Amino acid sequence: MVLDLATLSTVERQYYLQHVIAPRPICFASTINAKGEVNLSPFSFFNLFSSQPPVVIFSPSRRVRDNTTKHTLENLKEVPEVVINMVTENMVQQTSLASCEYPAGVNEFIKAGFTQEAGNVVKPPMVKESPVKLECRVLEIKPLGTEGGAGNLVICEVLQLHIADDLLDENKKIDQRKLPLVARLGGDWYCRVNESNLFMVEKPNTRLGIGIDQLPSGIRNSKILTGNELGQLANVHEPPVVDAAYHDTHLQQIIQYYSLNPEDLEKELHLHARTLLLQGKVADAWQVLLATEPSAFGGM
Repeated sequence: MVLDLATLSTVERQYYLQHVIAPRPICFASTINAKGEVNLSPFSFFNLFSSQPPVVIFSPSRRVRDNTTKHTLENLKEVPEVVINMVTENMVQQTSLASCEYPAGVNEFIKAGFTQEAGNVVKPPMVKESPVKLECRVLEIKPLGTEGGAGNLVICEVLQLHIADDLLDENKKIDQRKLPLVARLGGDWYCRVNESNLFMVEKPNTRLGIGIDQLPSGIRNSKILTGNELGQLANVHEPPVVDAAYHDTHLQQIIQYYSLNPEDLEKELHLHARTLLLQGKVADAWQVLLATEPSAFGGM
């Protein structure tokens, strides 16, 4: 299916885009107006855009139904400050409740059962139950249109970051496994971040990976290894060489048993390498793959 967005209604565009551009972090925004009335509302058009200066952006869109604007946006125009409270799994139902379109002047902290906590540098209160809070100053509000569904980019500078102590390790670094964030998908769908679905991918940073194009042809054209696994192998910073001291009992058994059948030998080596790659053992996988091709990189 190919969709031309110009032919879709606003509701249809929103439906498809919100399902495929996901998961989206949730900005649980607390604001205050000039009369001192507090508002609390979640927005999933939200992300980090700069570290220097520290800038996050979220977007309270105009309502598709009647082209009205959100109380959050109206408050920000009066008092350009906001607290962004990160949403974890144990507060997601209350957060969803706070998204109800209550009349102006209704405090969603009370409706959703959250506790107001004074910030240090901005007027809006923080959500005490959130383990991470960002006190922000609004730098600019940039409208993206005037019709229903049009976003309003709220560009915020983060002034203070509050992090619960139990999220930190002994070096005062955040242990990602201890921060059970939730994120928005399409429709009524959410997803959770927990240790069971976390995985690590080594970043190349300033050291360049050799690239899949530089893999020996027998590995690059493997019928066993997937594109992801080739990506792991190709993220090494220089062509690997055989380590004469490397020992792997299973590798020795494969060579001993399949040495007379090159096709089966290659298959078994690639299967063993795949197992090692799934365990994050890239160097070991390379030793397995080079076991019968010690000069593979020299012969490409």
